[in-house]
Amino acid sequence: MSFSSQVKNELVKIEYDKRCCKKSLLYGMALFSKCFSARRMTFQSENENIIILYKKLLKELCNIDCDVTVSPSGRSFTVDIKDKSTAARLFSYFAHSEHETSLKINLSNFDCQECQNAFLAGVFLSCGTVSSPEKDYHLEFSVAFLNLTKSLMTLFAESELSPKLVQRKGYHIIYFKDSESIEDCLYIMGASSAMFDMMNIKIVKEIRNAANRKANCETANIEKTVNAASPQIAAIMKIQKKKGLDSLPPNLREMAEIRLENPDLSLSELALIFNPPISRSGANHRLQRLIKIADELD
Repeated sequence: MSFSSQVKNELVKIEYDKRCCKKSLLYGMALFSKCFSARRMTFQSENENIIILYKKLLKELCNIDCDVTVSPSGRSFTVDIKDKSTAARLFSYFAHSEHETSLKINLSNFDCQECQNAFLAGVFLSCGTVSSPEKDYHLEFSVAFLNLTKSLMTLFAESELSPKLVQRKGYHIIYFKDSESIEDCLYIMGASSAMFDMMNIKIVKEIRNAANRKANCETANIEKTVNAASPQIAAIMKIQKKKGLDSLPPNLREMAEIRLENPDLSLSELALIFNPPISRSGANHRLQRLIKIADELD
């Protein structure tokens, strides 16, 4: 499974308690679909789970039943609402008028902050992809219309995200290239597990790069350091992201800061940095406590 599919499957499984958030999720999927108009609605995906979610939301929120068409190759699924009255009803449900000259995001559909996040999740399910962090850092949204693109750029700005924009094959591509922005975007959309997977992969890559610069290190020692430090740093970054390091007791906060600053050091080397130095077992005990705190955040 690709990393992009992993993210989408995680987003599909999110349970929204509020009806307004479900509406926002459906709105994001429909507005950025293959066709969104008062005459026809066409949603297409290669992920069957996304199609099932789209159909479920249409039925639950709008009492619209629709069929799914499978491509001859079996790789693409389409929900096509060709009935004009049904399409017009769905178009009106999202407060769009058939007299509009161009599409843009109608903010009146959002009743709370979670609605906006659910909407972005829907947009990603409709037109988003993300590369595997093992290979590259790249997340993008492919949008057909300029005003719709501008609306989405503004929405990201309100979430303190600054994507870039480029043209490709007639589409407007909104994209992120730096890992931290991609992590933030995944978190906002609700793909926190994928975000932490990405952070872990990035940590391993950074540790390996740092370790490889040490010419005299043995390969076995490098792998040992990487494997030991990765879950520790992931736990610390998780705590930092969710509640801040200031929430920790002084001794654990100090350990967290020292480990982040020294991702490639062994436990014995970490222990010597403290003033006064602590034992190797003492350093290990503190790191295990940090991992336990991070696990409890779930």
